[in-house]
Amino acid sequence: MKKHIPVLLAVLAVFVLLLAGCGEEAPEPAESGRGDAALTVSGAVDQEFSLSMDDLQSMETVDVEYTGKDGETEAYTGAPVNDLLSEAGLGGDASAVVFVASDGYEAELPLSDLEGCSDCVVAFDGDELRMVLPGFSGKVQVKGVVEIQVK
Repeated sequence: MKKHIPVLLAVLAVFVLLLAGCGEEAPEPAESGRGDAALTVSGAVDQEFSLSMDDLQSMETVDVEYTGKDGETEAYTGAPVNDLLSEAGLGGDASAVVFVASDGYEAELPLSDLEGCSDCVVAFDGDELRMVLPGFSGKVQVKGVVEIQVK
């Protein structure tokens, strides 16, 4: 029996080490105090950044109306898309934006079409964000938007 004790202790030590490696990982710290990112602006910009829902709601917002394909007009409040693009600083070769939804849906729009749109916003829609672009195709009215990529 005494011969088996070192072997049992070695097996027990390996077992304890394996169990210790099965614990949950510590969460990553929030990026520069911004909390959970609700929207990221990336791509051909001078400064990529992410904003939490609180960050977006603390920005200057505008109220806009959008009439959907069903003919119903709804009012939305949101941060102007052009303010976000201005904050990011557009790269010299930027020509389009892609709105990316949380489910992977993507819609592309020429940057030249968006630049003069003062009522195009990233709107607050309950717990998520959506693109509200009055006068543009329903395909770019992206629900659940999480990223604006500049190309």
